[in-house]
Amino acid sequence: MSGDLGQRLQSVRKRRGLTQRELAAGSGVSVSFIRKIEQGERDDARIETLRRLAVGLGCPLTALIGSEPEAPESRNGEIWAETRRAIETPRAPLLDEPPADDAVAQSLTAAVRLYHDNNYEELALVLPELVADSNSVSPRLRARILQLTGSVMVQTRQLRTARTVLERALTSAESTDNALDAASVVVTLCWLLLVERRFQQVDELAIHWADRIEPRISTASERELSTWGWLLMRGSAAAIRDNRPDDATGMMRLAQAAAVAITREPTEYQDYWTLFGPATVAMKRVENAVIDDRPDLAIRLARQVPTGLRPTSDNRNRHLLDVAQAHLDLHRPDPALDILLQLSREARPWLIEQRLAKDLLARLIGKRRTLTPDMRSLADLIHLEY
Repeated sequence: MSGDLGQRLQSVRKRRGLTQRELAAGSGVSVSFIRKIEQGERDDARIETLRRLAVGLGCPLTALIGSEPEAPESRNGEIWAETRRAIETPRAPLLDEPPADDAVAQSLTAAVRLYHDNNYEELALVLPELVADSNSVSPRLRARILQLTGSVMVQTRQLRTARTVLERALTSAESTDNALDAASVVVTLCWLLLVERRFQQVDELAIHWADRIEPRISTASERELSTWGWLLMRGSAAAIRDNRPDDATGMMRLAQAAAVAITREPTEYQDYWTLFGPATVAMKRVENAVIDDRPDLAIRLARQVPTGLRPTSDNRNRHLLDVAQAHLDLHRPDPALDILLQLSREARPWLIEQRLAKDLLARLIGKRRTLTPDMRSLADLIHLEY
């Protein structure tokens, strides 16, 4: 956390007129832990713990974490070294024999599929050339290539590089004079800001662009509804994390209206970004319920999510982690472990980059005297010391 977490917590608590013991009663966080934070003995509180403190204080989470909170970088970014190099040292446009947009677009489509299939090893081989070619193609195609690259960097927690490439993507998209192109990039930029815990910036950005592209639902195209819906879900995700549940519910309700207008869950990715439809919104409602510390509601909502969706790195896998967390919060370790094992089989490269997975497994094995072979295998996979 940036700055002095203890000083911020103590300042807000005193302004609210609460003692440490009263804050402990209202938040569910032990008074001894609150005391250690305020005395500067602990500055590594989990984000879930800080949110409970924010709920007990009746303040936004950002009042505790500060304006520039630290966010995790990747534990294993070596396979992306060539991609980072291509971003940091852009190749000059090829004037004599520039690559044809059609051929580059086909390569981009193939790369998108590798990304959603969690095939990071192969994607790391093709992405540097795509980034290099992006300087010699149309602005719209360049924006899409850079948006994919930014998504990869966010997913693998290479956040500084992600910001660089997404800012370039947004510049390219805005030059097309197509607001939907730019709004699509903003969806990914909001994801980066969520990971960085810059919730107020997400709120401002998502609302601004959602207002700018707001469609007439009865006549809007799927692309218009999808982009608008994702902006609203990003805003909702920021609001629920920042302890503003009413704002989160309002934005999710609008996203649901967009999803209902689509009427079905698409089976192909729309203009790179990701799938959007009723099932996507249903999964994000589960995520919000988990963040809002309502695991019973999350499990009920999870039962309403259509089954049979192919796992993807941008929605289904995260949804499964949310369901695992809800089970743990309800003291049901067995189904939580089953979900982690499922993800280790279906999305191994994705799973090892998820801090939430590490936190969940730590909770699973923390009080056990002996570990099963499956538990030891998972701990080794996500680099959890035990």
